[in-house]
Amino acid sequence: MKKLFFIWALVLVSCASSKFDKVNGVSFVSSGEEASQQHIDPVLKVQANYAAIMPFGFTSGINSPDLVFDSDRQWYGERREGVKQYIQKMHQNGVSVMVKPQIWIRRGEFTGNMKMPTEEEWKQLEASYEKFILLYAQLAEETQSDIYCIGTELKTFVNERPEFWTNLIQKVKNVYHGELTYAANWDEYAKTPFWSQLDYIGVNAYFPLCEKENPTIQTLTEGWQPWKTKMRELAKQVDKPILFTEFGYRSMDFTGKKPWLVDRNQMDVNLKAQADATQVIFNEFWNEDWFAGGFVWKWFMQHDRVGGREDNRFTPQNKPAESVIRRQFANVKKSSLQD
Repeated sequence: MKKLFFIWALVLVSCASSKFDKVNGVSFVSSGEEASQQHIDPVLKVQANYAAIMPFGFTSGINSPDLVFDSDRQWYGERREGVKQYIQKMHQNGVSVMVKPQIWIRRGEFTGNMKMPTEEEWKQLEASYEKFILLYAQLAEETQSDIYCIGTELKTFVNERPEFWTNLIQKVKNVYHGELTYAANWDEYAKTPFWSQLDYIGVNAYFPLCEKENPTIQTLTEGWQPWKTKMRELAKQVDKPILFTEFGYRSMDFTGKKPWLVDRNQMDVNLKAQADATQVIFNEFWNEDWFAGGFVWKWFMQHDRVGGREDNRFTPQNKPAESVIRRQFANVKKSSLQD
């Protein structure tokens, strides 16, 4: 009897500790083809335990209420059929999934600025967005996905229509029974009104850290302190952990100045700056008990064709930053197994 009690106690301790395992995730970019094992193997090699799978809805402008999604004109991985296949492939390989629907505005305009001119158009957008989110909430339930993200960087939409979001969250909960978050931009999360209704405070962590061309570890670390303090305070106030729904850096000079930049500038490649900034974010957050982990932005399927030493974009693939990520994720995985 004592032996059985001991075994049961170990199971309880294991379950309790697993609750605090970090999300070591990659943002798995949609493609025009099915995900095969050769696409998943690099995710496994970097020791990720999570992947964000991202279906897209499209609109023509920041004032347009018409949202197009799950259309034959979209890439395979951006619509329901492909999202389901990606999720299943990840699950077959033991990788957990966050389903994270996103909006793309033509010409790459910022989604946080979406604002409708009239009440009628707001209602039109709300109806379309609700269908979009509930479609993928139902898929997340069907595939037993682990986390569902109800939106990404929609600051004005959230601020202008808070009642819609409260109702939407309840409708999502009626069809999906996993954990919920919302991906707030770095300058938005502190005023997002519905964190108490979700499981994670989701933050796209593109905080400005310093203005140096070649930022040092010390400079980057110092740059994090005021932001870190504010996030810790919010996590304790709301009693919800912070989850970096996106984090990452461009491999270029001035990488800590405006980390959100997605333009195709010709800034000089700076692989060390990207690697150092990535290491600092791990150093500052991954040992905090109020922090749940995060998803690297971004990870492409065709691993052997992307990134590399001449690329100044976000992906860490085939760059020194990839080794930083692998080392960190492997350490966390090892610690979890030991626990």
